[in-house]
Order: sequence, then C-alpha cells, then structure tokens
Amino acid sequence: MLEAFYPGQYVESAYKIPYEKLYRQGICGIIFDVDNTLVPHGAPADQAAVDLFEHLRAIGFSTCILSNNKKPRVEPFAKQVGSPYIEKGGKPSRKGYEKAMVLMGTDKEHTVLIGDQLFTDVWGANRAGIFSILVKPINPREEIQIVLKRKLEAVVLRSYLKRKASRGTAFCKK
Repeated sequence: MLEAFYPGQYVESAYKIPYEKLYRQGICGIIFDVDNTLVPHGAPADQAAVDLFEHLRAIGFSTCILSNNKKPRVEPFAKQVGSPYIEKGGKPSRKGYEKAMVLMGTDKEHTVLIGDQLFTDVWGANRAGIFSILVKPINPREEIQIVLKRKLEAVVLRSYLKRKASRGTAFCKK
C-alpha cells in the first residue's frame, strides 16, 4: 500500500542529479516542483536555479514547472528560469502532469518529475505513470500543513529506505 508513495529514486538535491545520464537514457522532459525543491518556500529563482534551467536546455531537455501554488508565486519564478508552468496544478491529480507533458511535447516514458513531497509530487507522478525523483527539502522551515504532512511522509520514507536498503543503494548522493 505504501508503495504508491515511493519515489523511483531519492537524491540529495535537484542540483546534484546527473542530468546528462537521464538524457542519454531517453528522458527529454522534466517536470519540477518549485518550493523546497529548487528554492526555499516562497523564494524567487536564484542564480543556481537559472543556471540549472539554462544547462537543461543546453542538454536538450524540455521543462515545465508544476505547482499547487497560485499564479503570483509560480509565474515570476517560471519567467526567471525560462520555463512553461502550471499554477494550481492540483497535485496529486494526474491532470497537471498530463498537461505538463503536452506543454513539453513528451510522454510518460520520456518524462521525470522532480519534487520534495511524497504525497503530492511523487504520488501524482506515480499515478500518471511518470518516473519520480524525490529530493530532500532545501529548507526545514515550512508552513504548518506541510510540517504535519512531513511527519506522515517520514513513516513512508522509512519504509521506502528499508526496502531499498534490502535491495541495494537507498540514497544516491550523486
């Protein structure tokens, strides 16, 4: 039952993913969450985020920001990094992920999701049939509703890590 919330991979940071390897494996579209995935909650795009998206475009990726936040939060960030976006994405519903793939011109076999939350980002990607990469939250300071979800996520994450440890590497630092 908990497997519905398991990510395909768990990594330290969105900034430490070997994107060239993903591209060589046939991935051509990346759906990103914003808050605590790319920047701390509510923060504008920083130079690291801008550089990451420039690097991804240079490799050949299409990107899309998928956020449950409203347009005033998501649009400025997306403009700063030069990516299409979907605000009020309704994660974990499949609809936002499907719309993102249409915007990028990709399909589920050639798309990954990168996000920091199991019950929205990862579960939604899994429901849409998209490979999911969970990243550690950038900043531990979060809104109260997210803090409460993190306590439940910790139970799922322990189960995931225990299962992965029995099969091999549970946490990729590269």
